[in-house]
Amino acid sequence: MCSFLVKSEANTNPKYGCSPEDRPIEEYIAKGVVNLDKPAGPTSHEVAAWVRKILGVKKVGHGGTLDPKVTGVLPIGIEKATRIMPLLLKAKKEYVCLMRLHKKVDEEEIRKILEEFQGKIFQTPPLRSAVKRELRVRRIYYVKLLEIEGKDVLFRIGCEAGTYIRKYCYDVGEALGVGAHMAELRRTMVGPFKEDDTLVTLHDLTDAYHYYIEDGDESLLRKVILPMEKAVEHLPEIVIRDTAVDAICHGSYLAAPGVVGLSDNIKRGDIVAIKTLKGELVAVGTATMSSQEILLSSKGIVVNINKVFMERGIYPQVWKTEKYKNNIS
Repeated sequence: MCSFLVKSEANTNPKYGCSPEDRPIEEYIAKGVVNLDKPAGPTSHEVAAWVRKILGVKKVGHGGTLDPKVTGVLPIGIEKATRIMPLLLKAKKEYVCLMRLHKKVDEEEIRKILEEFQGKIFQTPPLRSAVKRELRVRRIYYVKLLEIEGKDVLFRIGCEAGTYIRKYCYDVGEALGVGAHMAELRRTMVGPFKEDDTLVTLHDLTDAYHYYIEDGDESLLRKVILPMEKAVEHLPEIVIRDTAVDAICHGSYLAAPGVVGLSDNIKRGDIVAIKTLKGELVAVGTATMSSQEILLSSKGIVVNINKVFMERGIYPQVWKTEKYKNNIS
């Protein structure tokens, strides 16, 4: 867990913007993300299309494809939040997998091999994959053996994005000398999205939307849809003062005087989330300094902006004044 460092004291003007949870319902939906429990059978694209139809919106996008037979966490971005989904593609993933061995193996031998298949591993994508079949390195953060029953091995695995669990099972089977295949798979985490009380089904989403349309009750809809800021919780963050917000919305980089506070784990080259004092996502960018360097800097660019998410004009345009220009020079 990282800590938060305070660089300077600042207040936010309640006349501008609002906390993500307090957005008017139409804006809340248009900047929302659903932590969806994908069922077995449909493709990720089909599930996303159903969400679009249920909510009556024009655009949705998902944060990482799941094969039709695979269930579990499938983040769905709505309208403006679709632009944030690519940030989840490289996020850490977790799965619960049922691996079926082709012959019975002693439990201690299974544990030994699973321990060896942690850290950096080499994988070649399977024949049926959307990427070029080249040998590549992927990191396995942990593997926890949950249960063994006959030839069935149930385990939980945390891994780098782009790890093929089907291939992982095949390689473990080869190492055991008996062969193995993936029988069932469920994704339990994508970055900040987990298999917890925020995970909802298509039925939950449908019911919540009907309560809103028929009775005007927003409460359920606000539970099953999360603010888009949830999708960047896995990134280090930098909080900025109100006077710096609109300048970034107009294409400026983030200068040191605009920083109020930041995560303590930022390294040069890291992708960081830039937020207002109210917690609104303004943009994401690439850090040009480490946390300690930003904390001690009184001038200079600290983040090169990659993508802006906040609309212009929500915060005042003080960046056009000479006083502001002098402060950031």
